[in-house]
Amino acid sequence: MKHRHVMGIGVVILISLLPVGTHAAEKNVAVEDLGEVSERIRHTGEQIRADLKEARARFDAQKEAERKREAERAREQAAAERAAQEAAQAQARKEAALKAERAERERQAMLQMQRARQEQAAREREQAARERAVLALQAARRSTGPKAMAEPAVETPKERSTRILREAKQSSGPKAMAE
Repeated sequence: MKHRHVMGIGVVILISLLPVGTHAAEKNVAVEDLGEVSERIRHTGEQIRADLKEARARFDAQKEAERKREAERAREQAAAERAAQEAAQAQARKEAALKAERAERERQAMLQMQRARQEQAAREREQAARERAVLALQAARRSTGPKAMAEPAVETPKERSTRILREAKQSSGPKAMAE
């Protein structure tokens, strides 16, 4: 844009000098004056060309500076976007780690509750087996009178209570948890 402006100024200067040259010719200006005017026109033309070169150089320098600023802005924006993306990724990793940690705590709590239930069930089975053994022992003690002979017994009450106690002990061991 400045390049056109400078050229316009140069054209206006040349046009303004033309009437001086034609006016001087009309007054029978000496040849030396024409040479002087011609030299001045040539000098003005050279000055205009130099001004144009200078203006073009300034224009090119401004364009180059603008390109550099744009490139720098683009680099800064890319760096900011990378930093934001890295921050988002770090936040996502942190949230994923917290989520995994929370899930692990919940899993551990569930396992602990399950173990507690299993232990409680084992205690209850053991208690029930003891109660059955006590009842069986009591029943065996009661059956030692005359009625005991009347009933056909394959095993004696003592053997029966021993068997029941042995079964109760076996059912409250590690195999009881597998049932």
